[in-house]
Amino acid sequence: MTSRRLRTMTVLTAAAALCATASTAYAAQDTNRRAPRIVTAWARAWNGTNPQALGALFTADGTYTDEAVAVIFRGRKEIAGWKARADTLIDNVHVTIRATHLDGDRITVRAVYSGHLKGAPKPFAVPMTTLLGLDKNHCRIASDRDHYSLATVLAQSGLPADWTPPAT
Repeated sequence: MTSRRLRTMTVLTAAAALCATASTAYAAQDTNRRAPRIVTAWARAWNGTNPQALGALFTADGTYTDEAVAVIFRGRKEIAGWKARADTLIDNVHVTIRATHLDGDRITVRAVYSGHLKGAPKPFAVPMTTLLGLDKNHCRIASDRDHYSLATVLAQSGLPADWTPPAT
């Protein structure tokens, strides 16, 4: 074996060992300083205006559950549709990441969910916790479960507790 091939094999072996060690070291930790890339991309998709950007972050059979309004969306198309619907109902939808915790293939995200429901007298900003389940490569979201208080959203918005969005 030539020295160039040997050096290449050594570098590749070291890189593989480092990657394996790093994923073990990050198996369960708080990532308050820097959110994992998938979380940053998820927040950027929510804060943007392209619904397909959110759907593209999910596996083909991914699920998105909004616990506050008791809805579940399956697959990239439905998830993108949920983002599109949110954009028609809420001006300036924004997710601000406060902290993340990575534990194996799950990430807990503490955030602030804010916006202004169209037609409401005031904007809202409520705490939210999201549980993200990742695919085996940690490259895509397999499941998303958002938890926030709809009652608080409505109260802060100046809307009655029984308010429902207009039909589309």
